[in-house]
Amino acid sequence: MSPDRSDLRLPHAGARGFLNLRLANTWQGGALIACTSVLAAMGLRLALEPVAKFYYLPMVPAVMITALLAPRSSVFLSIILAIVGIELTVRRGGVVDTAANAGLFALVALAVAEACSRLRASRDAAETLARNLAHRKTLLTTILGSMSVVTLDDDGRIRRITRSAAALLGLELRQAVGRRFDDLAPGFDATPADGSARGEEASRLWLIARAGQEPVRLTIDAHRLADDAAPERIVLTLTDQSQAEATRRQERELNDRLSSVWRLNSMGEMAATLAHELNQPLSAAAVYLHAGRTDLARIGPAAEPTVNTLDLAKAQLLRAGDIIRRMREMISNGSRAFTEERAAQMIRDLEPVIALIGQDTGVAIRIETDGADDHVLADRIQLQQALANLIRNGVDAVIDREEGRVTVIGRSLGSEGYELAVRDNGPGIPDDLMDRIFDPMNSTKTGGMGLGLSVTRSIVESHGSALVVSRPQGGGACFTFRLSRPTESDIP
Repeated sequence: MSPDRSDLRLPHAGARGFLNLRLANTWQGGALIACTSVLAAMGLRLALEPVAKFYYLPMVPAVMITALLAPRSSVFLSIILAIVGIELTVRRGGVVDTAANAGLFALVALAVAEACSRLRASRDAAETLARNLAHRKTLLTTILGSMSVVTLDDDGRIRRITRSAAALLGLELRQAVGRRFDDLAPGFDATPADGSARGEEASRLWLIARAGQEPVRLTIDAHRLADDAAPERIVLTLTDQSQAEATRRQERELNDRLSSVWRLNSMGEMAATLAHELNQPLSAAAVYLHAGRTDLARIGPAAEPTVNTLDLAKAQLLRAGDIIRRMREMISNGSRAFTEERAAQMIRDLEPVIALIGQDTGVAIRIETDGADDHVLADRIQLQQALANLIRNGVDAVIDREEGRVTVIGRSLGSEGYELAVRDNGPGIPDDLMDRIFDPMNSTKTGGMGLGLSVTRSIVESHGSALVVSRPQGGGACFTFRLSRPTESDIP
C-alpha cells in the first residue's frame, strides 16, 4: 500500500478534517450535524413528494452522513429526529402501522450506521497507517542516504546503490547499476548459503580497486532479503576502514615513539640513581688506593712497580667517575631539543591515542584547550609523553567508576605562559602518599614500577616548570604545570 494514494480518503475528507478540529468531537457539533442532515433529507423528501411517495428512504442518507462525521450518540439523535419529522409530515392509518414503520427504520438505520462507523474507523486506520508509512519511509530514506548500502540480485549484479556507496567505490550512480559487484571486489561472493548470508564474507576486509583512485579497504556485511523481494535479494553494507587504518597506524607510530622516549626516560632515571649510588663507592675506592700507594711509597724503590700500578687503577676510577658525571649532566641538561610549539596542536596530535585509551577502558576523556595564544617553548615528544602518562594515571584512577572521566585542560596565562592540567574525578590521592607520589619506584598500582610520575616530573622540570598536584573541589586529583613563552633568543 502506498502512503500517498488518494483512494485512501473518502470524498468528504476535507470536511472531515475541518470538523475534526471544530465540531466532530463535541456533542454540540454532533447535534448540529444530525439536525442539518435530517433537515436536508426532509427537504429532499418533500421535493420528491410530487414524483413519488417516499417516507423513510430519504432519511437513510442523513443517518449515514451523521455516522461518518459525528460521534455515535449523534446517530441516535438523527434517527429520533427522522422518525419525528416523518410522523409529523405523513399521516398514518393507525398506531400499529406507525410503530412498525418507525421500528423497521430504526433497525435499518442502526445497521447502516454501524457499517458507516466501521467504514469510518477503517478509513481513519488507513490514514494513520499511511502517515506512519510515510514517516518511516522518510526516516529510512534519510538513514540510508548517509550510509553506504548496495543491493544485489541473485546474479551478484548491483540493483540499487546509495550515493555514499557509489562515491566510496569511485563510481557514478549510472555506472554502478547493473555492474557485477565481484568485478570491484575480486573473489567476493555474497551468495547466501543455507538461507543465510555467509558469515565469513561479512567479517573480512576487502580491497576495492577504483579507477583513477587509490584502492580502498572495506568491511562488507551481507544480508539476505525475503524471497518475495526479487529482484533485490542481497543487501551489502560497506564500511570504510581506510581512516581507521590510518588512525591505527598513526597511533602505532606515536606509541612507538612514546615508548622509545619512555625507555629513554626510564634509563635516565636509572642512570641518575646509579650515578648517585656509585659515586660514593668509587670515591671511597680512590681514597683507599691513594692510601695504599702512600704506604707502598715508604718501602722504597722496590715497591715502585706496585705504586705505578695503583696510580693506573686510581686514574681509571677517577675516569669512571667523570664518565658517570658527564652522563648525568647530559641527561639532566643537554639531551632535549626545545623548539617553538603550539600547545593545543600537540594535544590534538595525541587525540588518536587518547581516543583508543578511552575506547579500551570505557572512560570519557575530554579535551578543553584554548588555542588562541598557545605558543610555547617545549620538546614535543617529551611533553606528549608527560601528558600521556598523566592521562593514563587518571584513567587508572577512575576506571572502576560508573561516570569516570578525565579532562585535559589548556589555557593561556598571557605573558606568564600556558598552563596545562589533567584532572580526574577518581578517589584522589591519600594524604600519606601526597609527598611521595613523585618518588621513583613508588606505585599504588599492582605491578606498577613507580616510574610514570617520576619521569613526568623530570620532563616538566626540564622545561623549567614544576608539576603540582592538587585536589579539585569536586574530588579526584589534578596535575598542573606551566610552559614558558618562546623568546627571540630561543627561536633558531
